[in-house]
Order: sequence, then structure tokens, then C-alpha cells
Amino acid sequence: MEEEKNLVANPAIVLREEFDDWAILFDPDTSTAFGVNPTAVLIWKMLDGNHSVEDISGELRAQCSHATDNNNIAARVEEHIRDFLQNLVALRLVSKN
Repeated sequence: MEEEKNLVANPAIVLREEFDDWAILFDPDTSTAFGVNPTAVLIWKMLDGNHSVEDISGELRAQCSHATDNNNIAARVEEHIRDFLQNLVALRLVSKN
């Protein structure tokens, strides 16, 4: 989906990484916070307008190459990324570049 290629993390959103690789996305305008897992953190960091879903899924596959069920991960990763990005758009945490 071409529209995802241009998604950019809202610069007003604060990413606070915690010691266990999880993080909090905080929107100071609405005082809303969202807990995100390590996979979501990796995706968030790639939302600079230069990475497509395919780029992000490739990076996730590389990060998970040691996983015992890597084939299952690879088969569904793009679908999960698209779902996550749609949620970020709905929450106005990202915008199109």
C-alpha cells in the first residue's frame, strides 16, 4: 500500500523507552499514553517517511531470524504492520509526509 510509505511519526509524540525494551508513546497535546512492545518500537523508529511496509517487514524478519517459528512470522508480518499503522493513523500519532 503506497500511502504507508510516506508515514512519518508525529514529532510531538514522545517515545520513552523502558528497561525491558517496551516503551511508552506519549502525546503531550492530549495527555494520552500508549504502551508499545519492542516490535512496535522498531516500527515507530522507522516511520521517517523513507521506509515502506516492505522495508519494515524486512527489518523485522532480520531481527527475528533466530526465532524457531520464523516462517510463521514472515507469512503474517506485513499484515500485522499494516494493522498497526492503521491504528497509529486513527490515533493521529503518524501523518503522511
